[in-house]
Amino acid sequence: QVQLVESGGGSVQAGGSLTLSCAVSGYTVGGFCMAWFRQVPGQEREAVAIIDEDGTTIYADSVKGRFTISRDSAENTLLLQMISLKPEDSAMYYCASHFPYGRNCPSRDYKAWGRGTQVTVSS
Repeated sequence: QVQLVESGGGSVQAGGSLTLSCAVSGYTVGGFCMAWFRQVPGQEREAVAIIDEDGTTIYADSVKGRFTISRDSAENTLLLQMISLKPEDSAMYYCASHFPYGRNCPSRDYKAWGRGTQVTVSS
């Protein structure tokens, strides 16, 4: 059974950095679509970064150049490195898996989700 557990959230000042981790169990982290989403109360959950089986990445326009999604195969984790954080990046961040699909990764309706980790950026 797939399990995803996020960590690394916290409170930072604008301009700061955080790295989120998603520990994956039940299968190896490579070879299929994975993504980071975020959600603010009262708003829809949005995809901020997606990675496919080949390592091709897609980013929301709002985070391009500031966020980097990657896999750590040795630790079987999905990472999201975030720099130059802005107050508008404040949200609950979720890790998601679309196993076993590895191409044409969608921007919604992923098959497995973690419980989220909160990121708060103060101005």
